[in-house]
Formats: sequence, structure tokens, C-alpha cells
Amino acid sequence: MKFEIEGNPDYGQLTVDLAAGETIAAEGGAMAWMSDGMQMNSRLLGGLGRALIRKCFGGESLFVGEYEHPAGGRVVFSPSSPGSVCHRALQGDTFILTAGSFLACSPGIDLKTRFGGLKALFSGEGAFVLECRGTGDLFFNAYGAVCERQVDGSLTVDTGHVVAWEPSLSYTIGGMGSLKSTLFSGEGLVMKFTGTGTIWLQTRTMGGLAGWLTPFCRG
Repeated sequence: MKFEIEGNPDYGQLTVDLAAGETIAAEGGAMAWMSDGMQMNSRLLGGLGRALIRKCFGGESLFVGEYEHPAGGRVVFSPSSPGSVCHRALQGDTFILTAGSFLACSPGIDLKTRFGGLKALFSGEGAFVLECRGTGDLFFNAYGAVCERQVDGSLTVDTGHVVAWEPSLSYTIGGMGSLKSTLFSGEGLVMKFTGTGTIWLQTRTMGGLAGWLTPFCRG
């Protein structure tokens, strides 16, 4: 399988060239165009139980599309929101995605929904995250550009800007100081990461866009 990511950081899209017999699974509705003769089958990634949890709590589709071409062909995937598409090669390790960030993966990647704790219910980003594990290529997307940050110690991030992180990092969810600061600073809850590893952050948030548009939507 060969792939190319184009259009970053504004309108990223993923182009995948499949050889005969190769497959790739993608988030439902992400396909932009494909070669004539490409075959697509909808399936539950990880079984019914895991798929239902991802749908209800992880922000992902219940079904994924599995693409295959008998003679080899091309398929292009575009995320629903404008922004960057990123690649992560897994070699038996684990990678954590926030809800709604999954785009596609090659066979050998297992997706498991993990509970993020009670405070995550009120973080605005969902109570569950996706734990991706296995060997293969994983593709994920963000709203806006993506910045990689190396953490060696601690880092505090607004919950809406977190896209993905390595499992060597642990985190807690809390407020911006006192209760008054949390309620009236406009920042809400934050994620406090500790340890050594890499975190992927997006430069924009859907919540911020919705808040900016609200005054213009009033009659």
C-alpha cells in the first residue's frame, strides 16, 4: 500500500494506492473518490460491542468502509471538517486518539474505546478516547493545523485542542486554578499531561467556531 497526504494544513486529504488484494478501512462517509472497480464493504470494526461503544461514546461511525480493488486502484479520503490529516506507523505499540479524530487504518490495527474518567464527561470532548494498537498505518485528522509537542515533565492543554498522544503520557482533567477562575476565565477544563512523550495539538476547535458563530445566528 502506498499513500500520500495533500492539502495540509487547511484542507488535508489522504490518497491511498492499493495493490491487488490489499485493503484499507476508513471512517464512514470519508470517501471522496475512487477508481472504477473499487469494492467497498461496510463492516463493524472490532465487532458489534466495540463498534456500538465507539458510536455512542467515541464520536466515530458505527460502521467503517473497507475498500479493496481486485486489480489495484486508488481511493481518496477527506475528513468532514477542514484541517490536517496525519499519519502514524504502529509497530505493535499503542496510540491514543480523541473522539472524532480517526480517519482510516490498514489491517492489523485494533481500535478499542477507553473510558477517560468522570471528569471527562464535562470536558466538552467526550468521556471516551480511542486506543489504537497493532501493526500498520493509522491516519487521523484534526480541525486546523497540527502541532507536535514533546513533553518532558508536564504540559497543560485546553481539552478542545488535544488530538492524540502517546500512552507514555498520563493525564488528569481539572479546572484553571480556583472554581472562580474555571467558571469565568472562559477556558473551562484543561488536561494536565505528565511524563515523557509526544502530544498532537490542533490550532482550532469546533467549540470555539460554534461560539464565534452564535451571535450571527440569532434572529
